Formats: sequence, structure tokens, C-alpha cells
Amino acid sequence: MSERDDPGARLGDLDGVAEAEVVPSEGVSAPRPRSGRLARSTAFFSIATALSRIAGLVREIVAASYFGINAPMSAFTIAFLVPNTVRSLFADAAIQAAFVPVFTEQLERGRRREAFHLASTLIFVVAVVLGAITALFILFAPLVMPIFAPGFEGEVLDLTVSLSRLLFPILVLLGVSGLVVGVLNSYDRFGVFAIAPFFWNVAIIAVLAGLAPAFPEEDQIYAYAIGVLVGTVIQLAMLTYDLRNTPFGIRRALLAPVGRRLGEAFRDLDVRRVLLLMLPVTISLGLINVNLLVNSFFGSLVSDQAPAGIDKAFRIYMLPQGVFSVAVSTVLFPTLARFAARGALGDLRATMANGMRQIVLLLMPATAAILVLAEPMVRLVYERGAFDAEQSELVAEALFWFAFSLPFNGLFLLLTRTFFSLQRPWVPTAIAAGNLAITALFSLLLYEPYGVGGIVAATAIATAASVVAQCEVLRRALGQLELWRLVWTAARVTLASAVLAGASYGVWRLLDEALGRGLGSQIVSLGTGLAVGAAIYAVAITALRIPEAGQLRRLLRRG
Repeated sequence: MSERDDPGARLGDLDGVAEAEVVPSEGVSAPRPRSGRLARSTAFFSIATALSRIAGLVREIVAASYFGINAPMSAFTIAFLVPNTVRSLFADAAIQAAFVPVFTEQLERGRRREAFHLASTLIFVVAVVLGAITALFILFAPLVMPIFAPGFEGEVLDLTVSLSRLLFPILVLLGVSGLVVGVLNSYDRFGVFAIAPFFWNVAIIAVLAGLAPAFPEEDQIYAYAIGVLVGTVIQLAMLTYDLRNTPFGIRRALLAPVGRRLGEAFRDLDVRRVLLLMLPVTISLGLINVNLLVNSFFGSLVSDQAPAGIDKAFRIYMLPQGVFSVAVSTVLFPTLARFAARGALGDLRATMANGMRQIVLLLMPATAAILVLAEPMVRLVYERGAFDAEQSELVAEALFWFAFSLPFNGLFLLLTRTFFSLQRPWVPTAIAAGNLAITALFSLLLYEPYGVGGIVAATAIATAASVVAQCEVLRRALGQLELWRLVWTAARVTLASAVLAGASYGVWRLLDEALGRGLGSQIVSLGTGLAVGAAIYAVAITALRIPEAGQLRRLLRRG
């Protein structure tokens, strides 16, 4: 999740961020990227993430063909969401966000030994603490799981408890992975980190397809859970192996903590500093997963199908989110942290502002396409096997409302990382707490009259309000944020996206009526509609002279 770049270059656009060469202070052991590296890293990360998201969709397609969105699938959804939410709070990205600024600061000061000691000590602490949390959860799962699925009872609740016990060990694996990724990215190692989720998904698909026939039909959902465990082990192994390409190395990661006592580790000042940073980071970065858990909580009160239906829509929603906004936020985060450490707030502000415009440019057309084509998207992706037309309508309703939060959530991710780079994590924490309160309040008000649509709409309302609050606080801290430029870009992008929506829907509708609803016909009609819309969007943003469009063209040519 890291990138090293230019201390004082022209930073008005993404290419500008990549123009200069880093000239670290004397003694600094951090790597030195050359021109264009940030842009190429973003491009590669986006492509690799796209492959991983596509593999994730294939995984969801395979699972949907086995289970549809029936009660066992909803049981799996909540059984996975609970450890995944804990992971988002205490492991993986939360650990990275607290660890990277401190680790990077040590490297910037030439204190490599202290940086390595911090990393190895945290690996030990994370393994021990998350292992204890996992053990406690497995013991008390029958008491914990009903809290998250108040509408479940009987066999469905028992299945949810059993699956959660099987899945909770991923918490330890992902916690260690988060620290390994932090080290890799701090040394500009993005490749394995970006592609490892692809193999995670492939492993799950392989295990599900291979093991499911060995189970009775009513227990085949366990094959899915086993696949998640196997895939997570493979992902950690890939990341750890890539440490050999950094000065930290595998040996320090695996052997340094041997014999260390937990109390001694907690007395380490840098460890305590990271853990203190994690307190607010856990809420801020875990927000999207906590919101999804809130959605599933209220969904269980709507029907047995609602939690799984919301989750299936979320998987489609996360494809553009992961390809674009997560990639931009992930690659920019260490650069923002570096500028903050050097006191280069003007460079930080310009980099963040350009990242916001890039996210709007990339996510607004995705929002427009989903709004007009949610149902054919869901039909093409899921409707086969146990997944029928009625289930497609429920998932499409959730996806339609998810679309409204797409650009706001992308901005939320980048702005949150900006606060973390400034080591002011309590601000996004307070905003995130407000976000959760708004989500819960509007879900409570809307779930009964509007079902899954009302539940998901609550998330969109809360995320938009959070972005407004983040911008206001950052404006006061950094001065002007180029917000008028963002508004002007967003207005033109919205116009171009509306043209995309009309063209995509019109082409899809004509081809759908002419070709019918066979699998091949759906691929042709939807694919052609999206392709025509994308081409028209590209022409529109060029004609409207949106500067960020030129950045993307130069980025693609640079390859």
C-alpha cells in the first residue's frame, strides 16, 4: 500500500506527481523511484485489482449457482461478515494504515534497524492478540452470532454459528498479512500484493468445486467456508515469500519474535505509537465492512434472502470501487504520508485534490451505468442454477441503491488516508462514528417500508454526509482544497456520465429485444451497451476538456 515519490515536483495532476525523482535526505534507506513510477504503479495496481475483482465475481457466480441467495447462503454471509468486520477493525488494512506512517518515518530518518524491530515485534503482537480473540470467539460463538442476525433462528442460526467458528481463524492470517503488506509496499513492492487476491479467489473456487460434491447437499456450504480458509493461507504465503525482495526479508518476519514476551513488546515506544494510531484507524477504515454488517443485521429482519442479496449486490458494487478508488487511495497513501512527514503540505494538498478528481472521473460513469443497467448486470452475473429471476430483482434493487454511494465512498477512502498521513486519525474516527449512527438510524427508519432498497440507501446517505464533513475539516487544516475545481470537474463528468447512461441503456435495450436472454445474447447486449457508453464517455470528457482525462490518456500511453 505504499509508493515513494517526489518531494517537491509539480503536483497539479497525477502525471505531475510522478515527474520528479526522489532525492532522500542523507542516510535514508528508503528506495528511490524514477519518473512515472507512481502513475505506473497506479495503473498496474488497477489492472491487477481488476483481475482480482473479476475473479471474485466468478467466485460469487459459482457460489450463486450452488446456493442462490437462500437461507444457507445468508448464514454464510453473516458468518463471514463477522470475522471480516473484526478483521477490518483490528487487522489487515487497519494495521497497515497505522503502521505505514511510523515505519516510513523511521526509514526516512535512516533508522532502518528500528523500523525492522518495529515490524517484527508487531507481527508477534498481532499473531498473539488476534489468536486470543479468535479462540474466545470460537468458544462463545453461540452467544455472539445471534446479536448480528436477530431474525435468524433454529437451523439457520445453528448453521451461522458453525460456519463462523470455521471462518474466524482468517482473522489471524489477515492480521499478519496486513503487516507484511505494509513492509512490502513501503519498499514499493506492489505486484504480489495486488495479484494475491486473484489467487485467493481461484483457490476458493477450486476448493468449492472440488469439495462440494463430497458433502451432502444441505452441508455443501461448508465447502465454501473451507475454500476461504485455504485461499487465505495461500495469500499469506505469497505475501511472505515476496519479503525476500526487501531488506526486511522473510527471516526477520518469521524468526525475530521467537522468545519475545508480550509485555516486553507492548513496552516498545514505537509499537505503542502504532497501536495508539490504530485505535481511531480501526473505526475509520472498518467503516465499509461495519456498514455492510449493519445492512445484514437489518436485512435479517426483512427476510432470509435479504442478507445474501445485499452481499451479492455489494460484490458487483466493489468491482469499480476496487479497481479505481481503492487503487488510487492505496498507491497515494504512502506518498501523502511522506509529504506530511516532510511538512510539504502544499504538495500533499495538490496530490490529494488531484486524486479526488481522478476518483470522480472514474466512478461517476460507473454509477451512471449501474443506475440504468443494474438488473441486466445482476441477471448476467448470477442468474443460473439455484439463482432465479425473483432473486435477480432483489439483488438489482440493492445494487441500484449502492450505486449512489460509489463516488462518495471513493472520496471517503482517499480523504481518510489523508488524515492518516497527517497522523490525525481521531478526526475521521469521529466522522466514522457519525456515519455509523446515520446508517443505523436511516436503516431503522427505512428497512420496514422499503426493504433492502431502504437499507442500502441509508449507507449512501451516511457516506455522502461523511465526505462533506471530511472536506470541511481538511479545508480548515490545509487551506483551500481546490473544491471549486472539483465541483467544476464533477459537473462536467456528470454531464458526460448522463450521456453514457442514455447510450448504454438504449443500445442494451435494442439488442436485448433483438437477441433475447440467452447467456451469449446477454453478454453481447450488455457488453456492447457498456462499450458504446464508455466510448461516448471518452469522447465527451475529451470534448469537455477535463484535464484529468488527459492524465489518463498519458498514463495509458506510458503503459
